Amino acid sequence: MKSAWVESDARAVVARYEGDAIPADIALRVYTTRLLGRDPKLVLHGGGNTSVKTRMRDLNGEETGVLCVKGSGWDMGRIEPAGLPAVRLDNLRKSRTRESMSDEEMVRIQRANLIDPMAPNPSVETLLHAFLPHRFVDHTHATAVLGLVDQENSRDLCDEVYGARMGFVRYIMPGFALAKEAADVFDADPDVEGLILDKHGLFTFGDTARQAYERMIEMVTLAEARLAKNRKAVFVSAQLPQSAGALAEIAPILRGAAALPDPKIEGAWKRLILDFRGSDAILNFVGGAEAARYATAGVITPDHTIRTKNWPMIVPAPDGGRLADFRTGVREAATAFAERYLAYFARNNARAGGNRSMLDPAPRVVLVPGLGLFGLGRTKKDARVAADLAEAAVEAITEAEAIGRYSPIGEADMFDVEYWSLEQAKLGTAKELPLAGQIAVVTGAAGAIGFATAKALAAAGAEVALLDIDADAVTGKARAIGGTALALPCDVTDDASVRGAFDTIAETFGGVDIVVSNAGAAFQGKIGAVDDATLRGSFELNFFSHQRVARNAVRIMLAQGTGGCLLFNASKQAINPGPDFGPYGLPKAATLFLARQYALDYGADGIRSNAVNADRIRSGLLTDDFIAERAKARGVSEADYMAGNLLKREVTADDVAQAFLHQALALKTTADVTTVDGGNIAAALR
Repeated sequence: MKSAWVESDARAVVARYEGDAIPADIALRVYTTRLLGRDPKLVLHGGGNTSVKTRMRDLNGEETGVLCVKGSGWDMGRIEPAGLPAVRLDNLRKSRTRESMSDEEMVRIQRANLIDPMAPNPSVETLLHAFLPHRFVDHTHATAVLGLVDQENSRDLCDEVYGARMGFVRYIMPGFALAKEAADVFDADPDVEGLILDKHGLFTFGDTARQAYERMIEMVTLAEARLAKNRKAVFVSAQLPQSAGALAEIAPILRGAAALPDPKIEGAWKRLILDFRGSDAILNFVGGAEAARYATAGVITPDHTIRTKNWPMIVPAPDGGRLADFRTGVREAATAFAERYLAYFARNNARAGGNRSMLDPAPRVVLVPGLGLFGLGRTKKDARVAADLAEAAVEAITEAEAIGRYSPIGEADMFDVEYWSLEQAKLGTAKELPLAGQIAVVTGAAGAIGFATAKALAAAGAEVALLDIDADAVTGKARAIGGTALALPCDVTDDASVRGAFDTIAETFGGVDIVVSNAGAAFQGKIGAVDDATLRGSFELNFFSHQRVARNAVRIMLAQGTGGCLLFNASKQAINPGPDFGPYGLPKAATLFLARQYALDYGADGIRSNAVNADRIRSGLLTDDFIAERAKARGVSEADYMAGNLLKREVTADDVAQAFLHQALALKTTADVTTVDGGNIAAALR
C-alpha cells in the first residue's frame, strides 16, 4: 500500500480553508481523513475515525484545549471541518479515573462537553482518542490487518509482524472499557507507534497529520507483506452445476424468499433491494466446499454486523435448467436462516437480560455458489453498503484462511454489538417511507405524466426505473430524480427491448413490484376512413405494448411470490371517445379491459391491476399549440379550455401521478379505474 499524501494537495487544502478561518491543523486533519476514507481497503461505510487535539475559543470567547474527532454520520472520504466536532479535552480525560461508565453516560458526557451544542455526536471511540497523548490519531478497519487479527493466534502474528512497534489490545467492545484498556496498553510502552485492536482494527498516531497517516499506511503494508508469505491454497471448490442460470431469473427468486410478510398489514411485505457482485475472488469464496464453515463464522470487524448481520444466507447452487428446484431450495434456506436467527436472539437476549427487541430475521447478504453474492437492504444504497462490506469480508477471510484459520469474535460479542444502542443509532431513526423496499417501473417516463409519476413513486421511497424510447431524454429525467434512479432506453413495441429492460431492472434492483404502463401516442382519423396501417400502429403502441410490459412484470412478480401492482394509463378515450379519435380510443378501451383481465387472472397471486382515466393533461399528447388551437375553435381562453370540467380546475400531470401513487398503496383495491379529469360526466364509469 502506498501513501497518497501529496504535499501540494495538502497545502491547497490548508489554503482553501484559511479563508474560512479554519486553522491549518484542522485543515490537515480533514485532508488525511479524506485520504483514509477514500481507500476501501482502509475504511468502508463509517468503519473508522480520526482526531486532532488543538485549542480554540468556546462560545464565551475563552480559549480551551479540545479534541476534534469525527462526528456521527460523516463520511470520512468527504469530510468537512464541521464533521470534526470539538469536545473539551480536559473533561474527557478526567473520566479515565472512573472504574466504569455506561454507554448512555458516556454519550451524555461527550455531548455535554461539545464546544458547539448543535454539533453532531462525537464518535463512540472518542474517549480512546482523548486518552492517548498524541496530537493526531487515526483509526481504520484495514482489510489486511483484519486478516491477521481474525485468527486464533492473532497476538503471535502481530508480534511477528510489528515487534515492539505496535501495542496489542485484547478484544473489548467499543466504549469506555476499551478506551481505558487501550490507554493502559499505551502507558505500558509509550514508545509504540500505534495499537492493534484484536478482531477490530488498528490505531496509529503522531505529532503531525502526515506522521499519523503514513504510520497507518506503513502498518497496513507490513500486514499485506505478511499475508503474502507462506500462503496455502484456499477454498477447494465444491462440485457445481455447469450453468448457474441467468442473474435476471435468479435475483427475483432470492428477493422473494428474503421478503417478510408484514404482521400488521394484510397483503403487505417487508421487501429488500438487491445489489450483485460476482468477481473471480467472490466466485472462489462462495463456491468453496467449506463455505458453510468460514462464511458463517462471523463478521470480520464488529461494526459490520448492523449492516450485514452476523452471517450470510447460503443457498443451493442454481442449475439454470432447474430453477423450480432452486426456488424450493432457496425458500428452505430462508426458513433455516430465520430459525437460526430467532434461536440466536433468544439465547443471547436471555443472557443480556431479556430486554432487547428483535430486529427482523431477514438476511442482508446472500451467497450463491456458481454465481456470486448479493447485498440486501431496504434501499439500493443500503444494499450496496451490505455488498461492499460482504466483498471486504471475502477478501479478509480469504487472507485469513491463506495463512491460518479464520477466527472472528464469538456469538455473544456479535450480539452485544448488533443490539448495542450506539451502533443502532448509526442507522438513524427516520420513519420509513411508504414504498420503501419496493421497485417501480414507469414506461413513457420522459413524458409529462411518466416523469411526474416516477418522481412521486421515488418520493414515496421506491427505487425507480424509467423507460422511454428517447434515451437522452429519459437519462435526463432519471438524473433529475437523482439517487439510484435507473434510466433505460426501451421500445415498448419490441418484445426483445421490453424483455431486456425488465431483465436489467431485475439484475440491478432484484425484481419488480410496481409497473406503471404509461407509454402511448394519440393517433387520429375518422374511423371509417383511417387506413389499416394507422390503426394497427396505434394498437401496437396503445394496447399491445401494455400487454408486453404487463407480461414481463408478471413473470418477475410470480418468481418473487410477493404479489405486485400493475397500473395502466387508460385515458378518458377508453370511456368517452372523441370525434376522429377512434384510432386512439379503441386500443385504450382494450387496455382498460386488459387491466381488468389481469386483476381477474392474477388476483390469487396477490397481483393487483388498476387503471387511471385521465383527461386534458399538458403533455406530449396535449401540446401548447394543440391547446391554443382547441381553445380558439371553442371560442374560449386557453385557461378556460384546460379547466373545462365540473370543478373548473386544470388537471396536471402531478395529479395523475398522485392517482397512480394512491393505487400503488391501496393493497385491497384491484380492477379499479380512477378518474382524474376534474369532473366529466360523459367519461364517468357507470
